[in-house]
Amino acid sequence: MKQNRNLLVALCAAVLLGGCASNAQRAPIAADPLEGVNRALFSVHEGIDKVALKPLAQGYDAAVPLPAKMGIGNFFGNFRGIARSGNAFLQGKGEEGMNGLARLFINSTVGIFGLFDVASEMGLYEGEEDFGQTLAVWGVPSGPYLFVPLLGPNTGRDLAGWGVDQYVNPLGHQVDDQPALRNSLVGVSAVHLRATLLPTDQLIEEASLDKYAYIRAAYLQRRASMVRDGKPGAAEDEENVPVYEPETTPAATPAE
Repeated sequence: MKQNRNLLVALCAAVLLGGCASNAQRAPIAADPLEGVNRALFSVHEGIDKVALKPLAQGYDAAVPLPAKMGIGNFFGNFRGIARSGNAFLQGKGEEGMNGLARLFINSTVGIFGLFDVASEMGLYEGEEDFGQTLAVWGVPSGPYLFVPLLGPNTGRDLAGWGVDQYVNPLGHQVDDQPALRNSLVGVSAVHLRATLLPTDQLIEEASLDKYAYIRAAYLQRRASMVRDGKPGAAEDEENVPVYEPETTPAATPAE
């Protein structure tokens, strides 16, 4: 498993370097020079989601009581706290990093391995930092937009960051020698995450004529905002963020 993780990080780094090269060449459509490939992968993802992931998420959402779903989300979120607090420190946000470590300690002990979010009740709220944002703060270009089946929208930089964050997640290291348990945890985490997105399905379908373009624009705009911590102004590579503009069919002109 450790060798697999090392391979994952190496692959992510290769993608990131390729993204840097693409950015330097200034492709005509800088945000999505691989649109043809991305749309094909998006179609694959939609097929898998339709026949497998979404039905599982709907069943999970209907069968699991809300308190249990909250506990599951808290459990997985608690393990991601190490990466989030570490990235806060790497971005020079010392107070947020200390806040994250305090959350991790309190929820891992009093909150019983994170099943209960006691820290939030104490006013210690969770940050959203990840290594993709850290790379952005360090000046690494975003690279091309990439849609990865099951993972969803990404950029070269964010995919590399995701690989690093997964590597430092202690939950994976704890079950290295237990593949059945590891696979079960990955499955539950994926189904839980998909269930949290169910309310947005109808909104996206109704708001977009081109679902792929809508998701791409929403993702890139949100990531640019996260890099800025929601503050006004533009991130260095935000000039390449597309705005979703649905194509419209001109109204027919009545015959005279």
